[in-house]
Amino acid sequence: MAAWSERLAGVRGVLLDISGVLHDSGEGGGVPIPGSVEALARLKRSQLKVRFCTNESQKSRGDLVGLLRHMGFDISEGEVTAPAPATCLILKERGLRPHLLIHDGIRSEFAQIDTSNPNCVVIADAGESFSYQNMNKAFQVLMELDNPVLISLGKGRYYKETSGLMLDVGAYTKALEYACGIKAEVVGKPAPGYFQSALQEMGVESHEAIMIGDDIVGDVGGAQRCGMRALQVRTGKFRSRLGGSHGPATALLLPRVPSPGCPLFSLWDV
Repeated sequence: MAAWSERLAGVRGVLLDISGVLHDSGEGGGVPIPGSVEALARLKRSQLKVRFCTNESQKSRGDLVGLLRHMGFDISEGEVTAPAPATCLILKERGLRPHLLIHDGIRSEFAQIDTSNPNCVVIADAGESFSYQNMNKAFQVLMELDNPVLISLGKGRYYKETSGLMLDVGAYTKALEYACGIKAEVVGKPAPGYFQSALQEMGVESHEAIMIGDDIVGDVGGAQRCGMRALQVRTGKFRSRLGGSHGPATALLLPRVPSPGCPLFSLWDV
């Protein structure tokens, strides 16, 4: 208990990942992870500030929140930092017209974006739309540009659905980076600016916040590089053999989303 108290001292805000922490996506919208609805409710009854920080790029923010609320989670759209809305702001600010290699589920997020005569490529977790034809079209657009810009909504390696592990956008982004000889701009975890945006919305400094996620690289490593503390849950994509060799070894490790038997609840009771 002493170690927990010392490591969590001064925490004023909690950033929560969604997929693999609150629920596993899949057929019919997926299922909540056991205990996660109750854990979130108890967290929100504490004096800690809470925000959700996700790389979800197959569902619009509104659809994702609607799904989670249907599962029983206390969550609103304004509490969620998601990559598609953040990407739209960047496109507008920089006058970029994207060729979109994305899932149909988030196409509505880009409805107000000019996609004529593209001068960049935006890639997200396109799922079944990651065909050779679509990947090659994105490659051709980039190769025709004098200053190619590739924006990736997150850069995860894989994630977990109810049916098993699924290849994520990072693998396809790497393929375009390699083929075009460029480096993608990441909007999403583990990009520092993405975490900073979530912290700003929550109104806390990085040293006052803790990130809870299932990804040792995107959640834990990204948060720690921003000066935050981090907790990794053993749900979602967690695999014990990947812990030490693929990311930071200093993260606290939880059996699942914190439950009444977990010492973290002593912090949430303030």
